[in-house]
Amino acid sequence: MKTFKDSVSKALKDIYLFIPLLLGTMLLVSLISLVPNSFYSAIFNGGFMDILKGSIAGSILAGNPMTSYILGGELFNQGVSLVAVTAFLVSWVTVGTIQFPVESSIFGKKFAIVRNIISFIFSIIVAIITVTLYNLI
Repeated sequence: MKTFKDSVSKALKDIYLFIPLLLGTMLLVSLISLVPNSFYSAIFNGGFMDILKGSIAGSILAGNPMTSYILGGELFNQGVSLVAVTAFLVSWVTVGTIQFPVESSIFGKKFAIVRNIISFIFSIIVAIITVTLYNLI
């Protein structure tokens, strides 16, 4: 049976191991502010294509939820539309093109392809519904 001391010790070790990840994430996200706003406005110029561009970018640059919120906030602050950021965030977390080889070797190629296609489509649908509901509220 674990004691309180064991639990605190494990928690402190986990925090210690987590600090480099957090600092690295913050440094990488800070690079977004170095890119001029004109770059983002040239890529994300409004309309339905913003949703597709956001979903494609998130699918290619897959990551974890913790970093996605920080990155999404910075993109939004740089002038990227809310619907594009939302599509980016959802596909960033759910579509796994980078981890596709591992996923297909574990679950099978057909499953991995179908799951990624469905996740990509739903990233667009979720972005549209989320922003629509947000605008209604």
